[in-house]
Amino acid sequence: MVKILIVDDEKEIREICKTYFEFEGYDVITAEDGVSALSMLDDTVDLMVLDIMMPKMDGYEFVHQAKMKGFTIPYIYLTAKINENDTIYGLTLGAEDYIKKPFSPRELVLRTQKIIDRTVKTEKIEHFDVLQFGCLELNDGHKAAYINGEDLQLRQKEFELLLYLAKHENAAITKGKLLEEVWGYDYYEDMNTLNVHIHRIREKLEQYQYTDYYIQTVWGLGYKFERGDKV
Repeated sequence: MVKILIVDDEKEIREICKTYFEFEGYDVITAEDGVSALSMLDDTVDLMVLDIMMPKMDGYEFVHQAKMKGFTIPYIYLTAKINENDTIYGLTLGAEDYIKKPFSPRELVLRTQKIIDRTVKTEKIEHFDVLQFGCLELNDGHKAAYINGEDLQLRQKEFELLLYLAKHENAAITKGKLLEEVWGYDYYEDMNTLNVHIHRIREKLEQYQYTDYYIQTVWGLGYKFERGDKV
């Protein structure tokens, strides 16, 4: 059974989330702050739903401390911090999603299920594809990208986005389609989320002076992955 940790200082939020997730068959544990949550972390936790503004330890510091302890558990920020810079910062830290309060519990469950399908369930797959694009290798089993054998250290969403574009080489993919396929939803307000991830992927490819293929911007539409000699 998939286990979810919910961390929020509002009791009502914890209880609503717990009720909805348990109804869908998930095992749920809750904590009211980051300090308490750290003591509950172990290898049985599959996903975390985190508030940001909490007493004792905020959601940003909690993630940092969890990573320091060696945990790489996927997480969603569920927060009242609605500024665009907060969203970008949360995603930059590695959040799988960023949901703003007030929120729909049903939407939270659906987005969570998408993440679980991509992360928890894929860990059980033993056979996987390895795609090669020049010196770039995309290993779908390891959810990792390598250039000349060196790990690009892509985050989960970055890898999935690059993999989707690469699998549709030379095809112009709309931003809406990319959001739907990679994030599981198609909200125009989240277009900046996509742009931020594309920018980070490009930066990491450029660090290795990779020019075999590029992610090209298709103005007014979206992006495409094509050979460098076509640029």
